[in-house]
Amino acid sequence: MAKILSGTELSNAMRAEIAEEAARFQQQTGVKPGLATVLVGDDPASQVYVRMKGRAAEAAGFHSRSIVLPGDAPHERLIGVVDGLNADPEIHGILVQLPLPKQIRASEVLLRIDPAKDVDAFHPMNMGRLASGARDVLEPCTPAGIVELLLRNGYDPAGKRVVIVGRSNIVGRPLALLLLRTGRGGDATVTVAHSRTPDLAAVTREADILVAAAGRAELIRRDMVKPGAIVIDVGVNRIDDPASEKGYRLVGDVAFDEVEEIAEAITPVPGGVGPMTITMLLRNTLEAARRLTARGTEGQTAAGPHG
Repeated sequence: MAKILSGTELSNAMRAEIAEEAARFQQQTGVKPGLATVLVGDDPASQVYVRMKGRAAEAAGFHSRSIVLPGDAPHERLIGVVDGLNADPEIHGILVQLPLPKQIRASEVLLRIDPAKDVDAFHPMNMGRLASGARDVLEPCTPAGIVELLLRNGYDPAGKRVVIVGRSNIVGRPLALLLLRTGRGGDATVTVAHSRTPDLAAVTREADILVAAAGRAELIRRDMVKPGAIVIDVGVNRIDDPASEKGYRLVGDVAFDEVEEIAEAITPVPGGVGPMTITMLLRNTLEAARRLTARGTEGQTAAGPHG
């Protein structure tokens, strides 16, 4: 049976590390890392995600601010909120919770966030620098969490064949870019498969490391996985289950019971990749605070004692 790669356990350990680093950073600089979350509307799932992010930030010793706008808030009002957070020296990370209501142009909002405070790492400037192979860039949270899960469990992707099923801008594409970089967590041979890939099973069976991020419940079956592969399941899908108290249960993009029998290691759903995403958000916020503080110090030094 496969080894279970627990994102919950690893994220708890990493959050303790981040809290220690944040406390040391504050002691040295007097600056407390600050994360602002912005929610528009009352979508229940989004409310839960925002609460979780805020609590995680506070537990790590960060300054946490939550801004909630009504669901009918105009586009210009949200832009004004983002501009205010861009200018706020207490805020180092800005996260606008997606999806946004239809009257708001999401792409314009994401573009408006200062790339230095873009802790989701969705800004085209950050994505472009990642595509160029840069190391000193904020990394998209879910892909970065996947890389940490692999490395910290002893599965270095260097020299391995990785197949990613799914090409979204949130997971598939940026994960491929991370794995293709030179150095830590990179140097993999990467194939990105998707809904138009012919004979998908033949492609996935080539993978030493298989990442399922297509958003289709139990798409990856036993016969699609090479024996001994490492399987990372990013999917979270709700399927009907009359036997469950809620009437449904959560499953991933991998048929877990089937694949667990032949994989070397596998992530569960829930408790796998999900917890790592928020942990990497905290890591990005701390890194953004370091960079912005260093930038401010350099500016003061350049200006000299008389401004």
